[in-house]
Amino acid sequence: MSFVETFNALPERKSPLLRKLLSLLEPKSPRQLEAMAAEAAALTRQHFGRTMRLFAPLYLSNECVNNCAYCGFSRDNPIFRVTLTMDQVIKEAKHLTGLGFRHILLVAGEHPKFVSNGYLEECIRVLKPFVPTIGIEVGPMEQPEYARMVHEGAEGLVVYQETYDRTAYQEYHTMGPKRDFDWRLECPERGYAGGFRRMGLGALLGLADWKTEALGLAAHLEYMQNHGWKASYTIAFPRLRPAAGGFQPKYPVDDARFIQLLCAFRLCFPQVGIVMSTRESAALRDALIPIGITTMSAGSHTEPGGYTGQGREDLHLTVRGRRVELAEHKPEDEATGQFDISDHRSPEEIAAVLSKRGFDPVWKDWDEAILSN
Repeated sequence: MSFVETFNALPERKSPLLRKLLSLLEPKSPRQLEAMAAEAAALTRQHFGRTMRLFAPLYLSNECVNNCAYCGFSRDNPIFRVTLTMDQVIKEAKHLTGLGFRHILLVAGEHPKFVSNGYLEECIRVLKPFVPTIGIEVGPMEQPEYARMVHEGAEGLVVYQETYDRTAYQEYHTMGPKRDFDWRLECPERGYAGGFRRMGLGALLGLADWKTEALGLAAHLEYMQNHGWKASYTIAFPRLRPAAGGFQPKYPVDDARFIQLLCAFRLCFPQVGIVMSTRESAALRDALIPIGITTMSAGSHTEPGGYTGQGREDLHLTVRGRRVELAEHKPEDEATGQFDISDHRSPEEIAAVLSKRGFDPVWKDWDEAILSN
């Protein structure tokens, strides 16, 4: 039985843990919210100490065959596109390791013509000698494809369902393989079977009712922990940010609900990592450091070549899968990002804030030597 069957039965069958989560998301008084935050902070310290894992996304390509209403990479958006070469990928990664990062997440749009034929495997292969921890956040794959990624050295898979509302999902995903809700829903199971030892799940807040997303994500996490217990798990609930196409969220989630959601997940899943990206403001990220988050990105760029300017000489449009050269563009033009970030502080500044607050920035927490010994 896959998670699809469990998910379809959610309206009638909810585990005690899911019922607890929903009760924690009911309206609370300020005093009750403060109590939740205090308990969440205590649980986080108990299970994670005062550590904060730092990572950076490295965007490889913004080519995509999917039309997703909320995404800057959406197929029909007339954006500047590029796919980095191996040399360019290496230069971007070496820039990030020079800043201290040893955990890099490779991100790409879903396009079989541009990101295929061993491209991702080669990216992992050329980075593995100097990047100890490599994760991927790309289009869903079959189990054997995931196994090849793991064989080359990737250890982490991040896949967000985007929205757990079936009706909304079909509304937002109008074209491309991403339209298949169940195929994406089963993606973590295929990734686990392929050998990934770190798994990241999430929902994109703003596409549907926040409690619907919370219930779906919690059910998914509970299922994976029960059926894929050899892996460790993180969760994220990023809120929509401005992006090419100008999409406006139909269900915006304010800070109060966002913090309540984070606390509720920490109380229900005390040992699960919670990721906070640079989508959120510096002030909010700083405020949440002691409460429940365990992993942060820093100094992020969401466009291919964003760290060092790689690929700017190869900018183009893509129309119906065909490359279209630009009539003209400025030397300083760059590939279009997936979305705008909010926290623009450098990794050094983020690390300084963490240290000042009594937390330990963790740049590296894994090495292959652990397995060889």
